Amino acid sequence: MGQALIQCAARMDEVSVVGAVEQDGCALLGQDSGLIAGCGENGVPVSSDLVGALEGADACIDFTFHEAVPEHAEACARAGAAFVLGTTGLAESEAAAVSAAAGQVPVVSAPNMSMGVNVLFSLVEKAAAALDLEYDVEIVEAHHRYKKDAPSGTAIGLGEHVAAGREQVFKDVVVHGREGFTDERTPGEIGMHALRAGDIVGDHTVYFVTEGERVELTHRASSRNAFANGALRAAVWATGRAAGMYDMKDVLGLNS
Repeated sequence: MGQALIQCAARMDEVSVVGAVEQDGCALLGQDSGLIAGCGENGVPVSSDLVGALEGADACIDFTFHEAVPEHAEACARAGAAFVLGTTGLAESEAAAVSAAAGQVPVVSAPNMSMGVNVLFSLVEKAAAALDLEYDVEIVEAHHRYKKDAPSGTAIGLGEHVAAGREQVFKDVVVHGREGFTDERTPGEIGMHALRAGDIVGDHTVYFVTEGERVELTHRASSRNAFANGALRAAVWATGRAAGMYDMKDVLGLNS
């Protein structure tokens, strides 16, 4: 994702890369980040010093591991930089650190930074509100073999939007996979299924199915650029905003 961000930023007039950060011990430290990303030398070496990288930065985009997020959020709050967070799977204490940072700087946090996926969130919620519980809902997501969490944060987000449209509590109605004798499907439940294979970037489908018809709402990402472009758009949007917690629907103007 870091390389995708640098590639996409190089094509955006309103964005300049001023820092590129990796963890201590990374073999890329000291190398030019533009050359690593394959878009030409940009004069920004990869560093393990986040505080230094934030000097002069308007925003920081984080696609790292959940355990590192609190430190990054706190550093952005101290530096006065907007924080764009694409990392999912946060523990309660980690999410609390992000919320604390939002008291000082604008934070855009979303389970998926793709503009298309965030339009899908809105469509799914509207469909769920329009279709009654006679329509069974199943969510299927597929990602590459290296993804560590399941289901994906995007799939959970889709389930939460379905539940919101139905005025349900997501955690009370979600069913993760099925095996053995499960009896009949419970009306109103939301099925959740995860596939892990090969190099799939990210596929998500929400099924609304009843006797006689089926509605499928699908998003397929063919490149990580979909996430990078959305995150960069969020960084531009967040710069100069009031402190607070925002999501991609705010960036896209989809929140009422």
